Amino acid sequence: MNTLAAARRWAIERALPLWSTTGFDARIGLFHERLDLDRRPLAACPRRVMVQARQIASFSRASLVGWHRPGAEADALETVIRLYHKRDGAPGWIFSLHPDGSPASTVRDLYAHAFILYAIAWGYRTFGSPKLIALADETLADMDHIFAAPHGGFRDAVPAADDIRRQNPHMHLLEALLALHQATGAERYMARAEHLIALATDRFIAADGGALIEDFGHDWQPLEAAGENRVEPGHLFEWAWLLGEYARLGGTIDNGVRERLIAFATRTGLDPATGRIVDAVNERGTVLAASTRSWPHAEAVKAFAAAALGGAADAERAADLVLGMLMQTFAPDCLEGGWIDRFDASGTPLVDHMPASTLYHISGAILEADRAFGSRSSV
Repeated sequence: MNTLAAARRWAIERALPLWSTTGFDARIGLFHERLDLDRRPLAACPRRVMVQARQIASFSRASLVGWHRPGAEADALETVIRLYHKRDGAPGWIFSLHPDGSPASTVRDLYAHAFILYAIAWGYRTFGSPKLIALADETLADMDHIFAAPHGGFRDAVPAADDIRRQNPHMHLLEALLALHQATGAERYMARAEHLIALATDRFIAADGGALIEDFGHDWQPLEAAGENRVEPGHLFEWAWLLGEYARLGGTIDNGVRERLIAFATRTGLDPATGRIVDAVNERGTVLAASTRSWPHAEAVKAFAAAALGGAADAERAADLVLGMLMQTFAPDCLEGGWIDRFDASGTPLVDHMPASTLYHISGAILEADRAFGSRSSV
């Protein structure tokens, strides 16, 4: 059986059933934050709104393509709205709950708000309730106030743990806005997306080589000297895919920027023999973190699948290679729908549990590969 067919079967027969049953706490109506490696819930963990949003979106996507029949988890979005939105009486969404449903952290987090918008977009496509779009617009208006910052973009969190400005939450906000536009056709979401694209091309992405810097000061100047800044190949692949989505939905991007991102990530972070992707390099391509996580491989599959649809040479082979690495190394059959999220450079696991948030990446990769290659048997 080819790589994609096996991955699709894993999602439909193992992962989605596991995380919608064992991975779902029907007592409170929320997803568990994590399972242990024997697939048992670690119920004492706080429930982050980001994880709930990712799971809701993942199951909505799977349901829409016929990969999953909704069960008890189908009402999770309503529960999340009730338990997290304005829970402390202030605008926005609180960060996490204790297992008993009481607030654990009332921090307002940009990354978490981006994923709530993403879940709302997919929830709207599933249920069609206009109230969800009104909630998305209310959330965006609240974000403009809560996370307002000089020099463009947003603050990472309020109250903030540090003064660093990070590209990562802005990337996921772009993803959410594109999902909202695709769900509704409303141009107001594309207009917001355009501002984030400009921020990325003006500040995040180096003009001379395709590196995308992770961390900045308050004025969007890189934290380190030129050449020494952290670059994560997984995020280069993720941005390449998102820029392609923006263009597919009618946006305009600079010629070659996607190709430069993929080329830099491939050259500096991807082993062409195994499909293994390192966690971090610098702008010169020197490896900073030789450990490896599941999600960069998932994002590479998406980037290569989109590139293959655009006619890029060898992109289909690269997608097959990395998807094979993702499934065989991080989600082997012995875990029965679970995963080991991270390994060190020698291949030793660095985690003793399965984070629920990983489903968003792996299922997303399989769905995008299926969209690109599902009618054929070469992947």
